[in-house]
Amino acid sequence: MANSVRRSVCPYDCPDTCGLLVEIADGKAVKVTGDPDHPFTRGFLCSKMNRYQETAHSPNRLTSPLLRTGRKGSGQFRRIPWPEAITRISTRWREIIAKNGAEAILPYSYSGTMGIVQRNAGHPFFYRLGASRLDRTICSPAKHAGWKAVMGGTLAPHPDEVMESDLVILWGIDAVATNVHFLHGVREARRKGAKVWVIDTYETPTTGMADRAFLVCPGSDGALALGMMSVLVAEDLVDRNFLAVHAQGFDELCRDVLSDFSPQKASLLTGLPVETIRDMARAYGKSIAPFIRLGSGLSRYANGAMTCRTIVCLPALVGAWAKRGGGLLASAASGSAFSTKAVTREDFMVRSTRIVNMNQLGRALTQMDDPPVLSLYVYHANPAAVTPDQNEILKGLSREDLFTVVHERFMTDTAAFADIVLPATSSLEHGDLYSSYGTYCVQRARPVIRRVRESKSNWEVFGLLAEAMGFDDGFFRQSEDDLIEHLLSTPSAMREGIDSDALDSGKAVELRLPTGYKTQFLTVSGKIQIINLREQEPLPRYTPSSEGTYPFRLMTAPARNFLNSSFRERDDLRAKDPAMLLRINPSDAGRKGLKDGERVSAFNDLGEVSFILRVTSKVPEGVVVADGIWWLTHCPGERSVNALTSQRLTDRGAGSTFYDNTVDVRKELR
Repeated sequence: MANSVRRSVCPYDCPDTCGLLVEIADGKAVKVTGDPDHPFTRGFLCSKMNRYQETAHSPNRLTSPLLRTGRKGSGQFRRIPWPEAITRISTRWREIIAKNGAEAILPYSYSGTMGIVQRNAGHPFFYRLGASRLDRTICSPAKHAGWKAVMGGTLAPHPDEVMESDLVILWGIDAVATNVHFLHGVREARRKGAKVWVIDTYETPTTGMADRAFLVCPGSDGALALGMMSVLVAEDLVDRNFLAVHAQGFDELCRDVLSDFSPQKASLLTGLPVETIRDMARAYGKSIAPFIRLGSGLSRYANGAMTCRTIVCLPALVGAWAKRGGGLLASAASGSAFSTKAVTREDFMVRSTRIVNMNQLGRALTQMDDPPVLSLYVYHANPAAVTPDQNEILKGLSREDLFTVVHERFMTDTAAFADIVLPATSSLEHGDLYSSYGTYCVQRARPVIRRVRESKSNWEVFGLLAEAMGFDDGFFRQSEDDLIEHLLSTPSAMREGIDSDALDSGKAVELRLPTGYKTQFLTVSGKIQIINLREQEPLPRYTPSSEGTYPFRLMTAPARNFLNSSFRERDDLRAKDPAMLLRINPSDAGRKGLKDGERVSAFNDLGEVSFILRVTSKVPEGVVVADGIWWLTHCPGERSVNALTSQRLTDRGAGSTFYDNTVDVRKELR
């Protein structure tokens, strides 16, 4: 019998959301390739997904429920049947609720899957239970807060518009690692004559495709934007007609902010020469249609929201929004094509319960508030590896009185600390709907392979738990397909006119953007809000990031072959990055007496982490770069990079400050 080919979707936390073609033989995936009919990803897959069948059918997959038999963190378990696992969980939860209330139970999830159903499957259950709520802000809420302050609910430009730009600025984004399909449009723009800039804190792989790379001091991007604005105004490179019609607050910005923000001040803060800042502003102001692709890394500082807000104002000054190929892309809004509330069901919450910020999980697990967190349920997340302040996280997970359940595909760092581990499906084994935050494509995925042993999806497990907890609402008895069909039957302006049959068949379908949407500013005033009186700071200003006490700024860079802690189960991918590296400038290494290839320790008040040193001029003085998030079992020492990152939050959005930490480095004595 010939092998069959089925369509599916990459489920991971990436803006591209690739379409997949999965070759099936005897119920198993034998080959995964990109779908050439996908409007944005066009058949190309990254190295992580090219052999996704090796993740789905890995010999390391968890295949049955497990009960802890050894000390927490030892990874010692024995198999138990599903009914026993569900009974143990529900019995323990009832005991906790009777004594301490349901808020002593805390869910923890994020974006191990981006499917609308599976990602949000736990929300209705925990709302109905009355558990504590998780503020899911680990990624880029500060960037979204900055965009919203200026642009409200305005739609971002279609990513392919970059092809029509004559100046492309990749600002704070290593697109090679985190948004690789966007580079197709960048290359096309460059082929037509566009200049490409990269603005970042060190030379990333993306700088190799740029005409110019500008390296700024960490946390100073907002100062660069203001410095450029001051030149644009001084040299009359602003589009005053556009500003008069489509923006509010330009005069106030000039009077109250830019009058005191010169290129010289921007130079002192960013480290760029004054004349470089002037040249950047002139090139930007004289471009026909400049396009900024704004990354998320620059939002992960104490000043992250204000930084993004300031940069988002730049296109207004030159009228870029009115030009084909101009504007700024922070995040696409294809998620609004579906009513996510129909999945999350916040209406199930009888009363408002406490909110725990996911970036401060360590604090929540160790400070023993009233009520203390006595049970943690983790699904499609690995907080022991990815959450700030790893030492505090592991301390909390080690508590014998903390009842931890982890629903996972692999024995991750977090699963090793669980009392009960439940085997999870891969995205090829369950159904879902996918939107994207980097394109305007949506796609439906159905199961394409047989379940791996006893694995169950998020939706199925929460259905079992709802039954065990006595929830009689029919909502929890729906199948995944029932809920997907409901979402598809609910009207949405974003889905009007799309090919519904193609969507139902599994093809990626592009949403139709309204005519003239780029100048339909969905704000309270109907204009771009350079001034926003609803904000604590009405105008964009430069605010500093955190002042560290150690000599080096630590950059926690994305790894090209991994996605946060995902894919670390793959031997083939780990072989491409065999050492956990810390990159440092040659001058800094010389002053510290450190040599390339030796084992070093990076340390601060939070912890100490072992790395292999890589000396390179691609990292500026005063900065060190650690690539990727490693599982503890693969680290050269006992901790990974998040033992060095803080639980501090951003200025707006309550986001993480992964890039706003300082360390010192010394040779490790063994």
